[in-house]
Amino acid sequence: MTTVTTTPGRVATASPVRPRRRIDWRLRFAALSLIWGFSFLLIKVGTQGYAPFQVTLGRLVFGTAVLAAAMAVRRERLPRGARTWGHLAVAAFLLNALPFSLFAYAELTIPSTLAGICNATSPLWGMALSLVALSEDRPTRVRVAGLGLGFLGVLTVLGAWQGFHGLDATGTALALLASLSYPIGWIHVRRTLAGTSHSHLSMTGAQLLLATVQLAVVTPLFTTLPSGVPVVPLLAIAALGALGTGLAVLLQYGLVAEVGPTTAQMVTYFIPVIATAAGVALLGESLTWSTPVGAVVVLTGAALTQVRPKSRPQPRPQT
Repeated sequence: MTTVTTTPGRVATASPVRPRRRIDWRLRFAALSLIWGFSFLLIKVGTQGYAPFQVTLGRLVFGTAVLAAAMAVRRERLPRGARTWGHLAVAAFLLNALPFSLFAYAELTIPSTLAGICNATSPLWGMALSLVALSEDRPTRVRVAGLGLGFLGVLTVLGAWQGFHGLDATGTALALLASLSYPIGWIHVRRTLAGTSHSHLSMTGAQLLLATVQLAVVTPLFTTLPSGVPVVPLLAIAALGALGTGLAVLLQYGLVAEVGPTTAQMVTYFIPVIATAAGVALLGESLTWSTPVGAVVVLTGAALTQVRPKSRPQPRPQT
């Protein structure tokens, strides 16, 4: 569910202003895990009253509003330059508009627990794509083993040994395609927006704004106005946008700045656990042994794909 456009290469400078006291990063990490874990439940509830495109549009509107408020408080401005906005439009489509819509459509026919587990395959797709698209990101035996193990876990979750019996192939394919969209978007961002002088908040605010515009154009073409205004699904969409998209991005900013991206991205491994628990406990979704077992295998494989080889010490020049 990651939506942040990062711009590596910027160096923070010391500020003479005394920093504000923050909530311990572990508590913020837990809050972020819960917010993103419950997002799949909120999508499911939202689609019970509104069309998937409407759920995604509402999510983006509320999320953009939160980031706009944060930018106003911090006196941030939107980035400038047609080239930057062009690359951000692609990032908005791949990291927000497309995966959010695909998950919403997927959850029309698959449980939120399965959608959450499919989301956890994103690091696996990222590893596979990096072997082709990023020449500096070379494979190791551990990472390749993690890739194979992860996709074995996916087959376990889907019940491959029994011919995927009882599984909605279309919904599952949409959820897996959504998880594939994230690493494609990250590769685009890494190649086109790395090193920009604009702040992370400014870039992501613009990205969500563009994604909102994209859905605002598409939604009227494929949906009609609902006959009523179901309150509970509407509240779910508002929470999904304000918390799962807006507040979650701000929490992620703070975590990356404080503990680094490696620790911050560990939240990915808690999302399917929380999504599964929420779906079973609150929506009454069924759970067979293959789902948690396969999820553990997926997460183990995903973790192994993130292992980087230790840098070898450079030999000292002889004198």
